[in-house]
Amino acid sequence: LQTAGLVLGGAGMVGTLAATAMPQWRVSAYVDGNIVVFETIWEGLWMDCISQLGLRLQCKLYDSVLALPPPLEAFRALMCLAAGLSVLSFLAAVVGLKYSQQGPRALGALLLAAGVAFLLTGALVLIPVSWTGAAIVRDFYDPAVPAALKRELGAALYVGWGSSALLLAAGAICCHCWC
Repeated sequence: LQTAGLVLGGAGMVGTLAATAMPQWRVSAYVDGNIVVFETIWEGLWMDCISQLGLRLQCKLYDSVLALPPPLEAFRALMCLAAGLSVLSFLAAVVGLKYSQQGPRALGALLLAAGVAFLLTGALVLIPVSWTGAAIVRDFYDPAVPAALKRELGAALYVGWGSSALLLAAGAICCHCWC
């Protein structure tokens, strides 16, 4: 079980890092007879990208941190915190797993700390990913939003949900093993 928790935590950590870096949080939607289908717009935490016919990709980092909407700033902070905490959690789980089988109970407590950190990281990832997903769905069905501004759920959201589930499972397993 401890090894399974470590593997799930490692996969969750990789997913968290990937979701944080990916530009596909919001993807342009083709609705209401929108004939501009050769361009796909991706919006992420750090940059916007335009893919033309799937052949050419142009990305541009956001110009100013101060000009970003407050929710995006908060989501960036939460995802960066989650990425850092996931790395620390994974390292603590590796050390805790290595020494919990050989030695004193105090080092096994490191495994418990890693489990709690995995649980916290899973929650930190879940908040911005789910909030963004809910906003996309809300705007998609809002008739006041023009068709050109409607977005769909991007791949980064699915990666974030998956990594959050893996981190929560890893945290539960690590906490269970310590008990």
